[in-house]
Amino acid sequence: MAVTDPGTPSNAPRDALPPAEAARVLTRRALKASLATLESTTGHPYASLVTIATDVDGTPLLLISTLALHTKNLLADGRASLLFDGTDATGDPLAGGRVTLMGRAQKSERAAARSRFLARQPHAAGYADFPDFAFYELVPDRAHYIGGFGRIVDLDPRDLLLDISDAASLVAGHDDIVAHMNEDHAAANELYATVLAGAPSGPWSMTGIDPEGFDLVCDGMTARLTFDNRVTSPEEARRELVALVARARERQPIR
Repeated sequence: MAVTDPGTPSNAPRDALPPAEAARVLTRRALKASLATLESTTGHPYASLVTIATDVDGTPLLLISTLALHTKNLLADGRASLLFDGTDATGDPLAGGRVTLMGRAQKSERAAARSRFLARQPHAAGYADFPDFAFYELVPDRAHYIGGFGRIVDLDPRDLLLDISDAASLVAGHDDIVAHMNEDHAAANELYATVLAGAPSGPWSMTGIDPEGFDLVCDGMTARLTFDNRVTSPEEARRELVALVARARERQPIR
């Protein structure tokens, strides 16, 4: 379980997580990342800031404009990298976690790209339908994870992306699950975030669910909670969500 805000990326001990899982948590948790492309006229590396979401399998999703230099670069050469920064604002930032995904960026044909991105980045609804904007995805070839000094690991796509071939019913019911939790179980969302992930109180909303866990957001803060058991259907997801809220109520301080 992990929580992040603009100054404190995580209050969970990432060192306790295997590198592949730590990298997946870091990318799921992110609201923004640094995008590196190849400048189309000179070939120089060009780094820019982009807002981020992930699809159910963990593929990074972007919403970018053809007017932006990074998009022009990608249209000429799709090779790109995304740097997800999970370092803490206190102490030595080089002791914190970060992961760089390297691969190819392309226009996304994923059915869930729009709903997943806008759930994560609701402000983008105001321009998502502009003719110059489109959803892109980064198809990773490999990744480089650094979890602090001496903890450096190269990862491949199997470490980063979930196999969701057995989770078709979960994917089909994804938007209904998220809407149900936000409309009818807002108190449970807050319990997940505050009691289980140690986040501050606030109007927490679920933004996505996947076989490993689910994501929450509140006023620029994010939380990632993992299931005890892999889920592949709405029924299995319900059981895990009910179990987690029961655990949160047991741990809730008595007032």
